Amino acid sequence: MSSNPDLNKKDYAVFMEKITKEFPRVLANDKVDLKVKKGEIHALIGENGAGKSTLMNQLYGLYKPTSGEIYISGEKVDIEGPKDAIKKGIGMVHQHFMLVDNLTVTENVILGSEETKRGILDIKKARKEVKELSEKYGLKVDVDANIEDIPVGMQQRVEIIKTLYRGADILILDEPTAVLTPQEIDEIFEIMDKLRKDGKTIIFISHKLHEVMQISDNITVMRLGKVTGNVSVKETNEKQLANMMVGREVVLRVDKKPKEPGDVFVKVDNLKVRDNRKLEAVRGISFEIKKGEILGVAGVAGNGQTELVEALTGLREIESGKYFYNGKDVSNYNVRELRELHITHIPEDRFRYAMVQEYPNYYNMIMGRHFKEPFAYRGFLNHDEIYKYSEKLIKNFDVRPADITQNTGTLSGGNQQKVVIAREVSAEPEFIAIAQPTRGLDVGAIEYVHNEILNLRDNNVAVLLVSMELEEVLSLSDRIIVMYEGQIMGEVKPDEVTVEEMGLMMAGKKLKDIKMSTELESHGGDK
Repeated sequence: MSSNPDLNKKDYAVFMEKITKEFPRVLANDKVDLKVKKGEIHALIGENGAGKSTLMNQLYGLYKPTSGEIYISGEKVDIEGPKDAIKKGIGMVHQHFMLVDNLTVTENVILGSEETKRGILDIKKARKEVKELSEKYGLKVDVDANIEDIPVGMQQRVEIIKTLYRGADILILDEPTAVLTPQEIDEIFEIMDKLRKDGKTIIFISHKLHEVMQISDNITVMRLGKVTGNVSVKETNEKQLANMMVGREVVLRVDKKPKEPGDVFVKVDNLKVRDNRKLEAVRGISFEIKKGEILGVAGVAGNGQTELVEALTGLREIESGKYFYNGKDVSNYNVRELRELHITHIPEDRFRYAMVQEYPNYYNMIMGRHFKEPFAYRGFLNHDEIYKYSEKLIKNFDVRPADITQNTGTLSGGNQQKVVIAREVSAEPEFIAIAQPTRGLDVGAIEYVHNEILNLRDNNVAVLLVSMELEEVLSLSDRIIVMYEGQIMGEVKPDEVTVEEMGLMMAGKKLKDIKMSTELESHGGDK
């Protein structure tokens, strides 16, 4: 450290010093230091519940630190709220976009910071500025399109333009690649690189270590509310980062043993399902899943995967087509009827379908079986059995804090997910539909969940795995179907397809067309 600490702080765009944030019963940040140089991409990584989001929410003014100091370009600041953060040149792109569907790109960008001429909104000038910003940084968007009509990758670009329009020099990107195709991930990295070259500073929150290694300059690692490491990308590797995050050796590659699946157990024939707007979301798809087989469903969010899973688990009506389970037509059975047949479900939206946030962990652990023995007897809950069972699950699935009486809604997102997974995996399913099982989980928890999914396969359970994590689908699945706009673009085996081919299918190209153009290219090269 230099003898004049203030001089030292001027070298940094962001200097957070000894930040402590306390909530009731939780110390989220414990004397955390974060130093981000001007014009760098700085990755912030750590286990779920490590305190990364809490730290960034203080930088963006959503929380006030209990103690500690924040300096922006060497100047000590007191950030009163997001508006104040924006004034100080800080912008945040949240994982769940804050856009209004029925407004245009331009209207979304200027919302909240509209320029007027004599009290009238100057939309023409705003449109021109938005267009110029998008062209400058390669953020290709149609400035006149409605948000609801553009794909997720483009919506994310709108969020970035929004922060730049407000004058941000420091951008916080929270899990920016979570909903993108491989090609869109390459594009967002190109955009981040352009922003860096233009002198912008980026704080990149991510769980994906290979991406962190690819795009970042420096990395801060957090665990249990503290910083466990500050490293340059040039001086580290994925394995070392994983160990710093979790505090132990982590197996980063899935060890999937070859297995001969059994008979066809689940069959879907020409299934059609509508979404909440009564538009056709699943458009006549057919597939089979055998006992002891994982069928992966790849695709960018919003292409019918959600509606498919909901139809197979009794949450959404099947408009036409058939759904067979163990040879029996179970089309439009309700949730309870399907659960009685040993069909379980890990939903992508845990708040809406998977738990009651105000209930303690011990109730959420037995939901769906709360009326059956051993958890109930003659209409009364058997709390001794419920407590004993919940204690076992909390220990086996490493739910933190390990307190069965704590309300599930007060846990971190990753630990809420562990409660849901523990309940559904332990309910002795014969068919399980799993949607986004590791969303928001750290590498240690991901390793555990992946092993649980493979255990289901090894125990002859038929598994439908829907994930936007392409690596997850490729490493866990025995077969993969790719969905785009409610249709299947192709069915492949993981070892017979490239990431590029998967990306093209996720963007709407049929497998047979991809193979045909590849063949034509190779023949053209022979001439």
